This record gives sequence, C-alpha cells and structure tokens, in this order.
Amino acid sequence: MKRYQLHIDGQYRAPKSGAWFETQNPFTGETWAEIPRGDEQDVDLAVQAAHRALTTGPWAEMTATQRGALMRKLGDLIAQEATSLAETEVRDNGKLFAEMHGQLNYLPQWFYYYGGLADKIEGSTLPLDKKGYFAFTRHEPVGVVVAITPWNSPLLLLAWKLAPALAAGCTVVVKPSEFTSASTLEFAALFEKAGFPPGVFNVVTGFGAEVGTALVEHPLVAKISFTGSDATGRIINEKAARLLKHTSMELGGKSPNVVFEDADLEQAVFGAISGIFAATGQTCIAGSRLLVQRSIHDEFVKRLLEVARSARMGDPMSADTQVGPVTTPPQFKKVLDYIDVAKKEGATVVLGGKKGTAPECGNGWFVEPTIFTGVRNDMRIAQEEVFGPVLSIISFEDEADALRIANDVRFGLAAAVWTTDIGRAIRMSEKLQAGTVWVNTYRAVSFMAPFGGYKDSGLGRENGIEAVKAFLQTKSVWINTGAVASNPFVMR
Repeated sequence: MKRYQLHIDGQYRAPKSGAWFETQNPFTGETWAEIPRGDEQDVDLAVQAAHRALTTGPWAEMTATQRGALMRKLGDLIAQEATSLAETEVRDNGKLFAEMHGQLNYLPQWFYYYGGLADKIEGSTLPLDKKGYFAFTRHEPVGVVVAITPWNSPLLLLAWKLAPALAAGCTVVVKPSEFTSASTLEFAALFEKAGFPPGVFNVVTGFGAEVGTALVEHPLVAKISFTGSDATGRIINEKAARLLKHTSMELGGKSPNVVFEDADLEQAVFGAISGIFAATGQTCIAGSRLLVQRSIHDEFVKRLLEVARSARMGDPMSADTQVGPVTTPPQFKKVLDYIDVAKKEGATVVLGGKKGTAPECGNGWFVEPTIFTGVRNDMRIAQEEVFGPVLSIISFEDEADALRIANDVRFGLAAAVWTTDIGRAIRMSEKLQAGTVWVNTYRAVSFMAPFGGYKDSGLGRENGIEAVKAFLQTKSVWINTGAVASNPFVMR
C-alpha cells in the first residue's frame, strides 16, 4: 500500500504526529493508500516556510517575468504528467478517467495564462488635486494564501486558486479534502522540477478540525480561498472575519436549467443529461433543477428518459462508462437519504431512485441516475444541494414564471437557458440571479472566464483577469516634489 508524506518547504516529510489515515477507491471500496494526518505543528511549519519564501527567499527577489517563466515550466510538466495524475484522481475520487484526463490535459492552460499575466500587473499614476506632489499606485501580493480544496475535482479547482496567487507573487499552503489528497501530494513534486524555490507551495493533509482551523487562524496567513459546501464556507468566513483576513468562497449551487418550447429539444436533452449526470452530479454547477415549459413537458420528459436510461454505470477507468460511483461513503448515504425525502414529499420517481446494484457496479458506492417529476419548487429536493445524480423536473408556464421559479432559491452559482429566441436569451441572462449563465450549452468553463456565485453561492470570482486582483493589495505612494507645509498641524 502506498504511504504518502506531507510536502513542506520543498521537501516530503512525515507528519509530526506520526499518524496516517486510509483513503479508499470509490469503485472497489478498497483502501489503496495512506494519507498523512497533519496537525497544528505541521501547519505552523508550512505557513512559516511560505512566509519565509514570501519575504526573504529567492521568490521574493524574483521579477514578475521570472515568476511567470516558472509557471509556464510548471504547465509543461503538468502536461507531461497528465495521464498519471488523472489515474490517481480516478482511483481516489471515482470520477470518469475521460473526465479527469480531460481536466488534467486542460490544466496547463491556467499556468500558461497566469504565467503570461504575471508581468502585466500594472499600477498607475494619479492625477492629484494638490500641487507639489507626484503619486502612483503599485499592486503587491496579499501574502500567504491558504487554499482549501474539495474532493470532486482536486487539481482543477486547486489551479483556479493557485495560478492567480502565484502570478500575484503570493505563496501558498494547500489543504486538500481528506477524501482526495493523493493527487495534490503527487502534484507537489512538480514544483521542484520546475525550479520553484522551497516554501512557495506546501501541502498539509488531514482533517478540518486539526488542519483547516489551524490554517485559517494562523497569524501569518493573509487570505483563505475555499471551495466546498456553504455550511463549511460560513464557518471559515466567520473565523476569517474575526481575524480580518481576506477570503474568497466558491460554495454550493442549485442551478436551474431552463428549457423553453422553442428550444432545440435534442440539444436540450443532452444539456440536461450533461448538467446532472456528468461527474455523477458531483459538481457545484450541477443543473439539478430542470425547468421545462408546460407545453412541451411530457414530450421532453419522454425524450430525456430515452437517453438517461441508456447511461452506463461501471468502472470509471473504462472508456464505456458514463456514470461512475459517488466519491465518499457519507455522500453516498446523503444522496440516498435525499431520494427518500423526495419520495416522502410527493415527488414521482420516473427513473432510478436507488443504490446501483448491477454487476458492473461491483462493490462501489453507486447511485442510479435518478429523475423526479411532479416536483414543486418549495420541496427540499428543489431547494437543497444533493450533490449526486438526482434531477428534479419542474414545469413552468411562461418566461416570467420561469424566472420566478429559477430565482426562488438561496443559491446562485449557475443557470442555463435553452431557446432559439435571441431576445429571450438576452432577457433571461440579464434577470437570472447567477454568476454564470449558459445559453444552449452547459458545463462550459475556461481559465479566461470569471467564475463565482451570487447569494449563498459564494464571494469573489475565480478565473479570468479579475481573479488575480483577489490576491493583490494596492499601495499608494506619495512623493513631495516641492510642496511646502505652511502649517504642520493641518492635513496636507
């Protein structure tokens, strides 16, 4: 069995506690590796190393152009190791190899993009209203950044935080999910190969109470960037606020996928399937509320079921598999519990609705692709994030009704509209309360496009030029070029 180590100050090392914990393969249910159980001592070592690298090490002396060159080298190394890293992620989180391999092959683009942006961060001169002064601004790294990442796409969602942080000149300590830490620990080896100085990138694995809290509360940490549940995000944000630390939060979603009667129904069916059954529904942008115009409801559901019934569960490493297992035992139970809740609330199961027991599921934590009709928007299944392959179908009358239902939820991460009417597409995109709105597509993301949520779905934005600003702080510099103070007791 493989035993991993923490990565601190450019070296792999055992946890101070001398303790490890097991990680399981969601497809087989078997333990395949041991993950180091970090604690407050390891956190302090990692943060101290990051702080030294930020303030006194070679990283602090590098020009932005030099930092960008290292990032581009890191991107090259990721491309070389994409297959190996994807295989580790599949073994650890059970998502399809096709999905994870695609993510890992795309991952270098984040480091190329932000590596190129590193020396484009510019201050400006200020047109002052006072004579005898010259003033300008400069943008400096916010400090040591803690990145707390989830179990569904560990390295992709790490890159969304890490790449802009490095471009800004920050140093980083990562706490990956205790369920999927292996790929992040393997990823850390690439930093030395790329030539990054020790301490720029550190990984401390373990549990929230032992590692996460210590990282958030460490006095040398300036910013916390978190992706995960809104419940955990609230706790982290409250702790950070008391300590006046910067935060960015990418939290949950309950995204509406809205199909109008004039839509291309074949494409809309594929979009609905992609929105909820891709990644086994374990994505914050899952289109878990399918809003279908009443005039086409029955026809659309019929077409949807024809496609959904053909979805193949099984080994996520197989090219034929379309739906993999749920990643963790607690999440597996949670999804099944929500299915029971929906049945008790009066929703009608038209597909699935139980544990996957087909031979190809083996001993894995599978939930059958599940579709409910007759869902009201006030049901828990329509208001709470399930994070699994469970779709709620809600009918609507017209555009106004669709908007009312779509926005009647506390989340606002993503939404989609299926229509051939360009005017309707624009109107809906303006009025939907979501950080991302897709029209006639779903699950499209890019390193160039800002991503984040409205309402309870989070704070701040990741990706795009806008993301790097979250890792910078602005300094104003005043230079006296000849102004004479007439009264030293009065503000200049």
